[in-house]
Amino acid sequence: MDTRLTAEQDEIRRTLRELLRTRCGPEEVRAAADTPAGHDPLLWPALADRLGLPGLALPEVYGGVGCSVTELALACEETGRFLAPSPLLATCVLTAPLILALGTGAQRTGLLPRIAAGTLTAALAVSGPALAAALALTCGNEAYSAGGGRAGGVQARRAADGWRLYGEVGQVLDGHSAGMLLVAAHTGGFARARTLLFLVAGDAPGLVRVRQTALDATRPQGRLELRDVRAELLGTEETDVLPALAAAGDAVAAVLAAEAVGAADRALERTVEYAGQRVQFGRPIGSFQAVKHRLADAYVAVQAARSAAYYAAWATGREPDGAARGASPEGGRREPGGGVGGLALAQGLEALRRAAGEGIQLHGGIGFTWEHDAHLAFKRAAGDELLFGPVHRLRDRAAETAGLFAGGEVAV
Repeated sequence: MDTRLTAEQDEIRRTLRELLRTRCGPEEVRAAADTPAGHDPLLWPALADRLGLPGLALPEVYGGVGCSVTELALACEETGRFLAPSPLLATCVLTAPLILALGTGAQRTGLLPRIAAGTLTAALAVSGPALAAALALTCGNEAYSAGGGRAGGVQARRAADGWRLYGEVGQVLDGHSAGMLLVAAHTGGFARARTLLFLVAGDAPGLVRVRQTALDATRPQGRLELRDVRAELLGTEETDVLPALAAAGDAVAAVLAAEAVGAADRALERTVEYAGQRVQFGRPIGSFQAVKHRLADAYVAVQAARSAAYYAAWATGREPDGAARGASPEGGRREPGGGVGGLALAQGLEALRRAAGEGIQLHGGIGFTWEHDAHLAFKRAAGDELLFGPVHRLRDRAAETAGLFAGGEVAV
């Protein structure tokens, strides 16, 4: 692995950072999070026009830039630095790779160019508590089922005009505002039960969408109610969805790890700056050895998490089609990338929680107020751990995938 960034990668980071610095200050982030959509509606077109960010990791044949997961992770590291509310995660990291991996030729041609152009946003409708399991981040997803009926699942039934969906799913990232939904639904009855993915228009009749209150307002979530909603099957009935979800999960985790590193790095920078300004006992608190040690430990954690995130993005990007490698073109099973993404995500979330926690404490009494900017990073760490973790289960899954503990003993 070559850890040096290419000129193209460095330009992506620099341009994105300059744009976000002027558009995503703490006040702008709070204002965007309070809008009905949960993000600045003018920022997303700007990211599409200046950087082609929505199509960064999509093939050129579909209007994308043709980069790999590595470039997408580097871009998300910058959006993480500013905690920028945008449809990037839901549209480009969670949904688009699944359409690329599993969609028919007509579905790819009809949807991916619009996503790459930034004119269509999308969301993966998997219930928040089950998202980590569906992506095989915290356990194997062989037993995952989108069913449950009134308990929170979605059922799919055949109709004369195609497929119809019934049920409810909550904690869907950008589910209340996305132009198109990719819904995981249960079909086949008890004897032939299986999970398939369905495309649903955001304005489909019978679809009710409500924004939910979330711990992290910069990660807007919605609750979906589907009442006899017409849907289009993604791919074919022979499509094996679960391996694709597991493989996509490894890339999602790598990108999320880079995003967490960006947020942690910025939180640490602000804390170091404040420690050099706040005076106690006639000297800046940053000059005290105990404070130096705490900041140094946080710095080491952030740098270690960055190394893990970069390696995970590189390792994931080496596979054909990046995050879309869950199913081969012939439809056969392919193993996910060994859990390296989940391990990097655990490292990133831990570093972010540590940097944010130190920031809150070292800002003193003002840092403990819920409205202080230091809490934006802390809420991001806690919210992501609720959706994609927790950390100890991410590590358990990585160890299980790697065969670290075989038969109850350490594998040698």
